[in-house]
Amino acid sequence: MRHLVYVGPGRLEWQETPDPEPVDAASVVVEPLAVSRCDLDLAMAGQGLFPGPYPVGHETSGRVVAVGADVRRHRVGDTVIVPYQLSCGQCPPCLRSTFAACATYRAPAGAMFGFGPAGGGHGGGLADLLAVPAADHLLVPVPAGVSAVSAATLADNVIDGYRAVGPALRGRPGAEVLIVADVPGALGLYAVAAAVAMGAAGVRYVDRDPVRVQTARELGADVTHHEGPWPKRFAPSPVTVDVTGSPGGLTCVIRSTERYGTCTALAIAFHAGEQLPLLEMYTRGITFHTSRADARRYLPEVLELMARTTFEPLAVPTTVCSWEEAPTAWLEPATKLVVQR
Repeated sequence: MRHLVYVGPGRLEWQETPDPEPVDAASVVVEPLAVSRCDLDLAMAGQGLFPGPYPVGHETSGRVVAVGADVRRHRVGDTVIVPYQLSCGQCPPCLRSTFAACATYRAPAGAMFGFGPAGGGHGGGLADLLAVPAADHLLVPVPAGVSAVSAATLADNVIDGYRAVGPALRGRPGAEVLIVADVPGALGLYAVAAAVAMGAAGVRYVDRDPVRVQTARELGADVTHHEGPWPKRFAPSPVTVDVTGSPGGLTCVIRSTERYGTCTALAIAFHAGEQLPLLEMYTRGITFHTSRADARRYLPEVLELMARTTFEPLAVPTTVCSWEEAPTAWLEPATKLVVQR
């Protein structure tokens, strides 16, 4: 089969590799139908965050083409979402629904598709076939009416945007949300769409990028096109989301969190430790959360939100390209890119 391989910074190419078989009786083989590019994927491919070569793509929807003897919940022909993290569903962390902490599947960067050895060497979604272990636990059926393109975005980034606001809004229904962004991509916009769909009293969005600012306005946010250095704080909100990717931006967002509010960081702010306003967080009772998105944990909640509200990931600007265009398109700017077979 063919799979798309990251060779080095700015270089991706199709390569041949043996067809995968079900890794054990509990696994399946999926034919990817659509693969979306995570916000981190562009930096990985363009800047070489992880050494190559390795197959790319970890936001995947596809069709089951082979099943192991012990698989009970999936049949050949089923269309499924493949959460980007691997988890077994049976170890103590999984039984606590902390699937991203799975004790069975581990790797230096966490067990994931599309990250090469750093993710455990489990293959990438931009391939003719993808072997998926623990299929009865891991795979989630694509609901009727949800396209393969929309379903692919749910495997990581949409979940990431949702979990930044969903749990907090369940605890404080109708609370106001502040989302501050600066890094390229769609994460902050997915958080906007989720907060609006969940009935937040107001959603404020701050960004330097005029295209994302306009999109956030269209999604229902009260927007601010920010320029210049980050201020000490914005007007506070009980639920805040940092997508700035900078120590100064993160500090600003934390200081913009109301007393006993919750701040979630979706972007990685390297070298931010010394600048964190820990004393202010302590005296004001701020809850700060940073982690990889637990895709398998929150995917059912996002599908339920889509079913009962107008929440639709494709409301965020989405560029769709063909399978053959993938080596070039994967390196080009786009708010959200989806490769469709």
